[in-house]
Amino acid sequence: MPYWLVKSEPFKYSWEQFVKDKKTFWDGVRNYAARNNLKAMKKGDEVLFYHSNEGVEIVGIAKVAKEYYQDPTTVEEAWVVVDLKPVRKLNKTVTLVKVKADKRLENMALVRLGRLSVQPVTADEWKVVMELAGEKHS
Repeated sequence: MPYWLVKSEPFKYSWEQFVKDKKTFWDGVRNYAARNNLKAMKKGDEVLFYHSNEGVEIVGIAKVAKEYYQDPTTVEEAWVVVDLKPVRKLNKTVTLVKVKADKRLENMALVRLGRLSVQPVTADEWKVVMELAGEKHS
């Protein structure tokens, strides 16, 4: 199963708001690489939810609830969204500092492509993040 990571600034859309909403469409992506990652997501794929700019940490796990469709916030056909639903908050958040300090994650997109808002995560990277979060691999 492919894994992903999405970023959100907590003051714009926090994990807590996501849980309260129970589901959201992931809009506002205006980068072609990130858009292509949205298009590659499949229903049921697991997604790390990352607070960027403030907090700077992986806080929870979401799932893709609906595959890509036209972004309803724009008429530009180039942009798409997926529906995500929260699964659970991590036992322990995983900070960017922890990610960068772990040699097993040195090639993770979060380290290499820091500004990309929707990123692939390998199965091995997922396992390491789950370990750092005090989680069993799901």
